[in-house]
Amino acid sequence: MNTAKKAAILEKIKEYDRIILFRHKRNDGDCVGATKGLREIIRLTYPEKEVYIIDSDHSDYLDFLGKEDDPISDEEYESALAIVIDTATEDRISNQKYKLCREVVKIDHHIENDSTQYGDYTWVEEERSSACEMVADFYVTFKDRLKINSEAATYIYTGMVTDSGRFRFRSVTGDTLRLAAEMLDQGIDTDTLYAHLYLTDFESLKFKSYVYDKMKITEGGVAYVYISRDAMEKFSLTFEEACTCVMFMDSIKGCLCWIAFIEETDGESIRVRLRSRFAPVNKVAEKYRGGGHDCACGATVYNEKEIEALVADADELIRGYKETHEGWL
Repeated sequence: MNTAKKAAILEKIKEYDRIILFRHKRNDGDCVGATKGLREIIRLTYPEKEVYIIDSDHSDYLDFLGKEDDPISDEEYESALAIVIDTATEDRISNQKYKLCREVVKIDHHIENDSTQYGDYTWVEEERSSACEMVADFYVTFKDRLKINSEAATYIYTGMVTDSGRFRFRSVTGDTLRLAAEMLDQGIDTDTLYAHLYLTDFESLKFKSYVYDKMKITEGGVAYVYISRDAMEKFSLTFEEACTCVMFMDSIKGCLCWIAFIEETDGESIRVRLRSRFAPVNKVAEKYRGGGHDCACGATVYNEKEIEALVADADELIRGYKETHEGWL
């Protein structure tokens, strides 16, 4: 699939002596795994090249994957190839110095439209479960020319696992699992990896209980909860830890959509995380300054009135879906 586009990207990697990888703000397992995995593949294959990830965004959750590279001068950007991964729009790129680079490659799996197009070379596959799946595919396509090791495979597998909901989301295909197997064949320590990703401390369990106590469910079948900064402080949570609460509501029968509203640290905006089963909800997210995948997306609201409006829109969508479809649970 898209072999010509992948070949063009490989030629660009071969052409440049300096390559800088970029990803989105509020980084997650997929964008971190994809950039670190591709960096390691390039370094192993072309040890003479300079390959960097320079990003000020930080995720405590992913500390176990290691640190980023030290900053470099603007002049060094100017002669480099930029590879932006897992980032649909330019404003979401964490390190905006990508604009200084001589050429830009975009590798992404988010829904593409006129507002999301950028880069000199683009490879976008909306149907992929993760950007890491695409990096794995890139390696497998050219495995006779590229090198990989267990470290690179661990980075890539981390993103595949986290962005696919442990291979449960509808975007997972046979290709996803075959590519995951290619990574596992490199000798990944899954016991340690899953411990880093999924073990929780006692405070987290108390927070989970709090979410179940505070959540509400609409008549149409939308579960939602609001997490204030006071609640985050009460349970000693980072912002990203608070955001994980959306997945606490993913197994309620009859609730085809679940939403978390998390107060931002600036005290002005509210981050919205929307998830769904069966029914696509990305159109609701797009109405409120957001977007993403059909059943996993995000948005931003600014007050209680907008929260109520978003919940009402989601409720209307789910009601309509239930009325026109069978087989949902």
